[in-house]
Amino acid sequence: MGSTPTPRRSRARRLGAIAGAAVLAVGLAGCSQDTELGRLYYPEPVTEEGPLLLSFWQNSWIAAWVVGFLTWGLILWAIIAYRKKTAEGAPMQTRYNMPLEILYTVTPAIMIFALFIVTARDQAEITKLTPDPDNRVGVVGFKWNWGFNYEEGAYDVGTVARPAELWLPVDERTRFSLTSPDVIHSFWVPQFLFKMDVIPGRNNQFELTPNQVGTFAGKCAELCGTDHSRMLFTVRVVERAEYDAHIAELKSRGQSGALETGRIVTDGVSPSNTGRVEE
Repeated sequence: MGSTPTPRRSRARRLGAIAGAAVLAVGLAGCSQDTELGRLYYPEPVTEEGPLLLSFWQNSWIAAWVVGFLTWGLILWAIIAYRKKTAEGAPMQTRYNMPLEILYTVTPAIMIFALFIVTARDQAEITKLTPDPDNRVGVVGFKWNWGFNYEEGAYDVGTVARPAELWLPVDERTRFSLTSPDVIHSFWVPQFLFKMDVIPGRNNQFELTPNQVGTFAGKCAELCGTDHSRMLFTVRVVERAEYDAHIAELKSRGQSGALETGRIVTDGVSPSNTGRVEE
């Protein structure tokens, strides 16, 4: 005959079922990338590389929740299972428990090693530079605005009255080269799911392929000084014909060549009224 479950065992099983259901719910939520909840409130990716970064975000949270529920379950189990004193008084206290000490030392080490491997793998993939990207853009972050140098021999730069605009052709891989003449900035387009620091004296580079036509907000993600909050720009992802027409328009406005520092002396409205570069 089978033994009748004790109230203590029943409570422990209920706690285990609740924890398992919670972990399953989190896992199922991470399976769908079509909803904000499914993305765990990450922005919707608009680049070919975006799903890789989104997957890393989701899996990291799922792993964290699994560890959290396991830890909370063990805490609750200990509280309930040992809430009463035994006939002899308080439960026996032990100084050492080698199996437990090995468990809580080795298990976190394994988890950290696994996270390191996954992080290194994804980072290597997302920062990989190809021999011949379709386009190249030089990004100049300066106090306190942005300038963009196009390989076709044109540039654009933001002013106090008009934030900078970066135009990119859709479905073409673009290499970004980041430079700064003054302090550290950070080039960030939230829907690209990627950002990189813009460091004086260093040329940081990365490549992305925007795969959705649209207009996306960009900003500086590094506290860089007085007008940091005004370092905004717009990314316009368009078809190739529209992109070529925009480059031609920049040249017709006198914005040919490239910015060396981004510090253009202007009247606050147009970046092309003098063409003089301020040192």
